[in-house]
Amino acid sequence: MISPLAYIDPNAQLGENIHIDPFTMIHENVEIGDNSWIGSNVTIYPGARIGKNVKIFPGAVIAGIPQDLKFQGEDSTVMIGDNTTIRECVTISRGTVDKQTTVIGSNCLLMAYVHVAHDCVIGSNVIIANAVQIAGHVAIDDWAIVGGSSAIHQFVKIGMHSMISGGSLVRKDVPPFTKAAREPLSYAGVNSLGLRRRGFSSESISHIQEVYRYLFLNSMNNSKALEEIEVNLPATKERDEILNFIRSSERGVMKGYIN
Repeated sequence: MISPLAYIDPNAQLGENIHIDPFTMIHENVEIGDNSWIGSNVTIYPGARIGKNVKIFPGAVIAGIPQDLKFQGEDSTVMIGDNTTIRECVTISRGTVDKQTTVIGSNCLLMAYVHVAHDCVIGSNVIIANAVQIAGHVAIDDWAIVGGSSAIHQFVKIGMHSMISGGSLVRKDVPPFTKAAREPLSYAGVNSLGLRRRGFSSESISHIQEVYRYLFLNSMNNSKALEEIEVNLPATKERDEILNFIRSSERGVMKGYIN
């Protein structure tokens, strides 16, 4: 299952039933879980921690040195969860002293030519479409979808179950359960279709829409809108997720609806 034309450092730790194609290089201090498949011409540098049933397609570079002038060679890692697929020519940089790791969750799909920079934390069940460029320190929560050729500014946060239109410039935080589109990036409604596919009830989706009416479709600033939401709308897990996300935003959230 491991081609004799691949280079495997003797100190790399490989699980059971691993398939590695020719001309791939796996360095020391690498761990790869059971039943993973590594295509040809893949480079996996020290610090990679790859889960079970992971597929990595040709040309990918995992745990490369961060493209950060502050990096001083400190020990750091890339963590990739189980059942994640890394398509052709994806590059994932390992962490710096900030978080010391870059994290990709389980059941994710990173399509061809995606770049994930140092210290990013990407949740599980996330889809990153072709050629998305993700700067350092970005956080993307579970079940988010990022459209192809989008560029995400450093330190941006993208909430769970959100969906970002292809070709977007993401300079501000994108709250959970929303769709984001246009330039500058702005609220384009609740991701109702995605939520239904994931088992959210019509009642829950309507409640989320009501929360965002206060935030994005009224003339109130965010602070006032948050106060009104807490007074007028019943507490739910989704409501509180939105409120906590808005309050913890450091870059500020994307704009409301633009005609």
